[in-house]
Amino acid sequence: MAKRTTGGGLVKRHRLSTRIWHWVNVIAVFLLIGSGASIFNAHPQLYWGNYGANFDTPWLTIGARADAGERQGFVNIAGIEIDTTGVLGVFEKDGEVRTRAFPHWITIPAEYSLSAGRRFHFLGAWIFGVAGLLYFIWSLFNGHIWRDLIPRRSQLTPAALWHDIRQHLRLNFLHGGAEKYNLLQKLSYAGVVLIILPLLVGTGLTMSPNMNAAWPWLLDIFGGRQSARSLHFIAAFLLVGFIFIHIALVILAGPINEIRSMITGRLKMPKEAPHD
Repeated sequence: MAKRTTGGGLVKRHRLSTRIWHWVNVIAVFLLIGSGASIFNAHPQLYWGNYGANFDTPWLTIGARADAGERQGFVNIAGIEIDTTGVLGVFEKDGEVRTRAFPHWITIPAEYSLSAGRRFHFLGAWIFGVAGLLYFIWSLFNGHIWRDLIPRRSQLTPAALWHDIRQHLRLNFLHGGAEKYNLLQKLSYAGVVLIILPLLVGTGLTMSPNMNAAWPWLLDIFGGRQSARSLHFIAAFLLVGFIFIHIALVILAGPINEIRSMITGRLKMPKEAPHD
């Protein structure tokens, strides 16, 4: 049962390592998503297994077709087709109709270039990988992962989960106290840090021919290069979904206060602050 306590002051919210990693990731993920979309445009289909070619059956296709003299964009997922004209597959740029999976306003670079896309992706991957490894090691050293990201056993109950969901629906994001992450935060952050990000790194390495030669067991773990490519895309999609939800919650919680806490590490509590 939540009670009300007097707030209004500044409380410590984020560690320095978390803040640095957060802003480095903003740059790295921006590069990786944009350049990854550019690379995907070279062959906008995904497969399962070791091989993937135009004669194989993809489980996902983003493309374009001519219908009654007009080009239409579509996304086909396991036989279910969705019209995406104007967004994916077919879009306009400089008054011309373009037919690529992802439009120019998503890709890095804006104009299609597989070689440039790979260079930007490689740069983003190095930033992302080095920063992530340092953050993970430091978080193990200072106990951040076990203390702040892994839920306690008492939290992993249906009642606790339902309580956390209700508090979020009421836009009460500080019900666990500003110094601690609440249950939904712990589950989402742990899922990203311990599952999605390692999956992105592992599948990314598996798609590299050089790594296939050095570590061929990666192909066995992920079921082949095409399966790794599919898992890489799915993990990237989940990460983008997390980012959109994260931004939405920051806006709902008060963007100035939240962004300041990620810069200075301290969050300003409301005058009547909820606390468990």
